[in-house]
Amino acid sequence: MRRKLAAGNWKMNGTVASLAEFDALAAAFPAPACEVLICPPATLLSRMAARPGAVRIAVGGQDCHARASGAHTGDISAPMLADAGASHVILGHSERRADHGETDAMVRAKTLAAHDAGLVAVVCIGETEAQRDAGQTLAVIGAQLAGSLPDAATGASTVIAYEPIWAIGTGRTPTADQIAEVHGFLRAGLTARFGAGGAAFRLLYGGSVKASNAAGIFAIADVDGALVGGASLKAVEFGAIITALETA
Repeated sequence: MRRKLAAGNWKMNGTVASLAEFDALAAAFPAPACEVLICPPATLLSRMAARPGAVRIAVGGQDCHARASGAHTGDISAPMLADAGASHVILGHSERRADHGETDAMVRAKTLAAHDAGLVAVVCIGETEAQRDAGQTLAVIGAQLAGSLPDAATGASTVIAYEPIWAIGTGRTPTADQIAEVHGFLRAGLTARFGAGGAAFRLLYGGSVKASNAAGIFAIADVDGALVGGASLKAVEFGAIITALETA
């Protein structure tokens, strides 16, 4: 039985004052029925992990380096994230792939590093608008899935987040049929590669998820939760999404 997951990606947003939103979310969900994860900027990670609410709301990083240590100015390793209190890390987000030229091979190496450090890797995949318009969606995400996951990945160590790039931060979302097609394709691909273990991987949808559309998204087969961007910055908004997932 896959436990549902509501993950919030704060991206490059938040200061110490923003921890009040984390506290409010934890107070609103003293015993969440689903797993809840917040991935703040690195400057807030250790402080967030030390808050009382971190007992029931997991804290994660937004990226990690493929190496455990070394001369990599400005980078953060997976062991450093774990040492700061993280239990998860987002990898291969489209913004990292686009802004920093990350390839599937790089994401795969980072995923291995995350696993070695005991972190759950939330691996992101998704197509551009041009790729969807060209009918290449399944080919693109299939290649990303194959190239980004190491052979030792399991449902316990790895979460897959499907985020169509054209829907991130735009207010646009795919239709229910489009999401269902992709998630069904991902499930079939995972089963073909990992056998019965493929059923254990949680599949999240991400891309303009908000309180008003969350219930409809969570009703789709093989959608085990969401990776939420802007709507996760405010406890009230993210709380409504969590409630929708708990009751889905």
